[in-house]
Amino acid sequence: MATLKAAGCVCKLPPLILHPFSDSAGPGKLVESSRASLMLQGLLPSEGFSVEQLERALIAGRNCEIRMLYYVGKDVLRWVEQCVEVAAREERFHGREIEARSFITLLVDTPPTVVEQKLRNWGVADYKSIFARSIALNVLFANVPGPCDLADEFVRNYFRYADQIYQCYRGQTVFAPLSAEEVDFDLFASGEYSRMLEREWSDPATGT
Repeated sequence: MATLKAAGCVCKLPPLILHPFSDSAGPGKLVESSRASLMLQGLLPSEGFSVEQLERALIAGRNCEIRMLYYVGKDVLRWVEQCVEVAAREERFHGREIEARSFITLLVDTPPTVVEQKLRNWGVADYKSIFARSIALNVLFANVPGPCDLADEFVRNYFRYADQIYQCYRGQTVFAPLSAEEVDFDLFASGEYSRMLEREWSDPATGT
């Protein structure tokens, strides 16, 4: 397998493009939620806040996390659909159970080194949980859920439920795993990808 890249036999997949979740209040809610969680656990002084106030801050932040992860999952699933279409045209994959979960587990468990490094450069250390939970939320909800759609019990511990849903989703069908030795892809933020395209279009060498 180690010779595949050297021989130019790696299947190049479409880039995974992640769009930012634009909510000006989002970062502040996440910080407040984290502090509220620590206060509720007794790891920080409550600073005069009541348990009810801390609970509201915690729930508001968790709702924001759910929305952010949901949109990440939509980008991931869009990419997965494109990958499935590419794989269907590749003779090397014929006869193997290559399906959506093949690409999802590649992204979650064994992404290409360049993708993993880029995520770490962005400050995303626990990318496995982020991608897995983003998929789970899209499996669970047809549309992004609002605060009034979710029970506080679910919101408070959504990450535990999401982890279980992802494992259930992953085990629903038999599929062939893929490795970074077989396929390769790039990761971009949407703005970064747009700027790259603009540079290509304006480069005289491209003839555009």
